[in-house]
This record gives sequence, C-alpha cells and structure tokens, in this order.
Amino acid sequence: MRIGMILDKTFPPDPRVENEAVALINSGHQVFLFSLTYDKNEESSIINKIEVKRYKSNKLEYKLSALAYTFPFYKWLMQSKINHFLVENKIEAIHIHDIRIAEATFKANKKLNLPVVLDLHDNMPEIIKLYPHLQKFPGKQLISPLRWKQKEEEFIQKADKIITVSQEFVNEVVERTNIKKDKIVLVPNTVQKSFYEDATINKSIVEKYKDDFVILYLGDTGLRRGLQTAIEAVSLLKFKIPTIKLVIVGKNTTDSILKKQVIDLGIESFVDFEGWQNVELFPSYIVASSVCISPLHRNIQHDVAYANKLFQYMSFSKPVLVSDATAQKNLIEKTNSGLVHEERNSEEFATKILELYTDLGLRNELGVNGKYFIENEFCWEKTSKKLIELYDNLEN
Repeated sequence: MRIGMILDKTFPPDPRVENEAVALINSGHQVFLFSLTYDKNEESSIINKIEVKRYKSNKLEYKLSALAYTFPFYKWLMQSKINHFLVENKIEAIHIHDIRIAEATFKANKKLNLPVVLDLHDNMPEIIKLYPHLQKFPGKQLISPLRWKQKEEEFIQKADKIITVSQEFVNEVVERTNIKKDKIVLVPNTVQKSFYEDATINKSIVEKYKDDFVILYLGDTGLRRGLQTAIEAVSLLKFKIPTIKLVIVGKNTTDSILKKQVIDLGIESFVDFEGWQNVELFPSYIVASSVCISPLHRNIQHDVAYANKLFQYMSFSKPVLVSDATAQKNLIEKTNSGLVHEERNSEEFATKILELYTDLGLRNELGVNGKYFIENEFCWEKTSKKLIELYDNLEN
C-alpha cells in the first residue's frame, strides 16, 4: 500500500514518525512523508527507505500554523501542497500526524476520498493551554483551546481510524467522543531494540560523572515538565547527598527561569545544563546516571500520555522517579520499575531520591524490572504490531 504520512514540520528528527514509517515499510508497504522545509536548498530525499517529500515553507506560514483554527490562511496554504503530494505520489491511504494540519489534509482529500488514519501524538487542545504565548496578548485573545478541541473531535469523527499513545488516552477519547472502541488503536511510543542493544557509549560522558550520584532528565525542559520541583529538591539534598548532580539534557525557551532558580538557590555546582544533545548520546547519559526522572505537572494531557524518555531510561535498567501524572504513575506501579512522588512536591521528591540513594538493592531491583518490561512487552518491535495490523486490514 502507498501510505502518505502528513507532518506539519521538518523531518528529521521525529522518532515516532520515523518508527511508524519504518515499521510499515518493513512489513511491505511504501511510505511517502509530506514534510516542510525552511531551507531553499533542501530537496526531497530517502531516509531509512522513507520517501521524504519536502515542501517549501517560511516564517509566515510557521506563525500562521498557531492560528490554524482561528483563521483559514494556514489551511489554504497547506491544502494545495498536500493535494499535490497525494496526487503526485499516487497515495492510497493518508496518515495524519496530529491535528494542526488535519483540516488542510481533509480538504485536500475531499475529491480523492482516500481512507484517513489520524495519529494523535498528544492531546493538542490541552497542550496549547500551557504554551507561554497563550498566557499573554495577543495569543490569549487569538487562539482558542476550545476551538481546537471542537476541531479535534470533528476530525476524530471524520477519520476512518484513530491511533493514540496510551490506554488512558484511548479511554479518554472514547468517553469524550462516543466513537466505537474498535475505531481507535493503541500504538504507544516505545524504544527500538537497537536503541539499547546497538548503543555506542561515549566514555568521556561516563567518566565525567563517575564520582557523582546523577539524577538525569532527558528531553523538553518546558516548565510543565516539572524541573523546578527537581531543582528545589536538590537544594534540600545537597548536604545529605554531597555527590548529588542533577543533569538536564534538553532545552526550552523558558530555560532562563530554571537557570535563575539554580542561581537563587546557590546550587550551581550541583546542576548541569547540558542543552540539547544528539539522541545518539542519550544512552551515554543514561549509563552515567543513578536515577532517571519525569516530574511532569499534572494536567489532562500529561495524565493520558507517556513520555518516551521513560522507556529509554528503563531499557538501560535504570530506576525511575516520576510524578503522579496518571499514565506514568500507572505504568511505573504496574511494572514496579520506580517510585512515584506527588507532582510539584519537592519535599516528597527529595524523600524518594534519598530512599533510592540509600538503598542500592532497591535501585537495582527497580532497574531490572524496567528492563524486563521493555525487553518482553514494550519494545517497538512488539508494540508496533497493532499499527501493522491496522494497515493490513485497511488494505484488505
């Protein structure tokens, strides 16, 4: 089957998009990926057998994408590009990655009437409520999360199949939209075996932290990710754990707030901001760590979605400490692979870290449990089977 994936940004990187595309290709399908480029010289190419078709975009289109469901301009601009992509590549089924570009895709498909799979990576109407530019003028006045929610529900009804990332998210969508349960398929974000089996460990990173008790965070460092809780906890623990080191690998535009907090608490020597690093270095940071964290704030989105970092941590037998955001709390308790703290509660976070610090046996036990879960139940090679079944059935 000639599958046309629609992505409203540049590619690479996007691990979920790449994992899904490669899984489908390996099962006998052809995958063409519609993506944007802001580089006039960047041409279409083939990446891991994915036929990446790049369409020129610009800063104006990028800004208009935030207003996709306020004004029709973004839809108009994308619709003609997507229509060209669908016709030019003789697409037989459409796979939309998230809802920002969904309306333009449905419009482009109106005459072609191809089957559509809507892949909900996130609960976008809830996430945009947390964006900094929606907290102030003019974003607060121009962008309506309610309008995005209405559009999402409209697209869920229109699509032939829905994919999402956690059982909690599946339950939420079914309850909210009253769709039939067999219309929605669970395809969680997980790691490929190659992430941990074929990893090349950077010795300099491991050596750098060999004398530290490293608490590791990987990924987007936006304030909703809860790192202020971890930073506050470090200030409580610096005398009890003299070798403590919070290592933050990632970035966000709000990093200045985190760095100011570190300075205000006088713990600069206990916190490393490593910035964004190549994903190939993630295993090295994980190997160098003692405990890995995901201190998410609770909200509707975080309660129904897993962070992929959890599976990256677990694949290297590391114990995790997570907030009580529902989906990750359920996962960690089910697999007995870590401890849970109340969101935004730095004292409880500190208490749990101290418990792990003083009990090497517990750390090892939790790490082994997480590794077993990944290898036997939750690696991409196993969880992607539902995706492949979906397209095999669609083709038949």
